[in-house]
Amino acid sequence: MSTIAARLQSLGITLPPLSVPAAAYVPFVRTGNLVFISGHIAKQEDGQPWVGQLGLTMTTVEGQAAARAIAIDLMGTLAAAVGGDLGRVRRIVKVMSL
Repeated sequence: MSTIAARLQSLGITLPPLSVPAAAYVPFVRTGNLVFISGHIAKQEDGQPWVGQLGLTMTTVEGQAAARAIAIDLMGTLAAAVGGDLGRVRRIVKVMSL
């Protein structure tokens, strides 16, 4: 059985370090067995934010790349919140996005 870290490595995915908040918030808060993550935006490889409206100013391929980028960033923050071991995560309860 492979670990999450090994699976990510096999996919060529390196989780980013915890980002420095751009405003007055903390990237995550732990309370009991829950972790709340906040303040993430999809960034391109050059660090610029993905901007646009899918189907109008952004293609499906660009939308997929933006979704992948934010998912990887969120996993990096979650890994930091649980001490580096994503295997400790049992369930994602809620995801909210604008």
